[in-house]
Amino acid sequence: MIATLSQVLTPCLKGGTAVAGLVVLGWEDARAYVLAAEAEGRPIILQAGPGCRAHTPLPILGAMFRTLAEGASVPVVAHLDHGEGLAACAQAIDCGFTSVMYDGSALPFLENIARTAEVVAMAHAQGVSVEGELGYVGYHGGAASLGTDPAQIAQFQAETCVDALAVSIGNSHLMTTPGAEIDWPRLRAIQAAAPTLPLVLHGGSGLDPALRRRLARETTVCKFNIGTELRQAFGAALRQALADPARFDRNQILSDTIAPMTLAARRAIASLG
Repeated sequence: MIATLSQVLTPCLKGGTAVAGLVVLGWEDARAYVLAAEAEGRPIILQAGPGCRAHTPLPILGAMFRTLAEGASVPVVAHLDHGEGLAACAQAIDCGFTSVMYDGSALPFLENIARTAEVVAMAHAQGVSVEGELGYVGYHGGAASLGTDPAQIAQFQAETCVDALAVSIGNSHLMTTPGAEIDWPRLRAIQAAAPTLPLVLHGGSGLDPALRRRLARETTVCKFNIGTELRQAFGAALRQALADPARFDRNQILSDTIAPMTLAARRAIASLG
């Protein structure tokens, strides 16, 4: 069943759990993620990030996500990850996405507020949820993170009316091992400033599963973006499928990745409570 981000995250504020935002790169992983969510009996967020969109046009992704969602027995959110601006978010909504992330994290604070509020006004008018970002979540081996300032949270929430907020509290994109450390005082201060706002952690693969479970249970972090560990599972499965040099049928080879990806996704979902 198709759902919005707000619909799946709001219950997490009191439920001691969180929802997995799983990064999609193609049909096989998207299908595996939905199968995993159904097996776990939990909602799922299918995410199309910049890398995915560079490979596959948004209209195709929107149709794919909605086809999977409408045939699923659990709520499925069709989510645009790291939308670059109003035009990208508007196109995603036109293509059937039920949630968009506007990433204004690199902008000055007041400009981030203004642009995020513009996206929210446009999206909410069409029943679509919006995730914003305050602070900057960096990349492992790349751009450094800038921690979210708790003193800016209340104003950002009040002036943008976002449905969820990605924060930077020690998490980092593209970590291949779960070694990130959470800045708990910063997280507690952020929560105190906006106790009813679902928080999002990008770079979920860098967080140990036990830490993800604790955060879901004890805090208002309601969404974890998880991609790297699933891409690692896909790569391992694909290499095994290609071990026989006589195999050449693309559909058969890629189909062999679905079961391992489903198992990896089930583990990720289960780690969130």
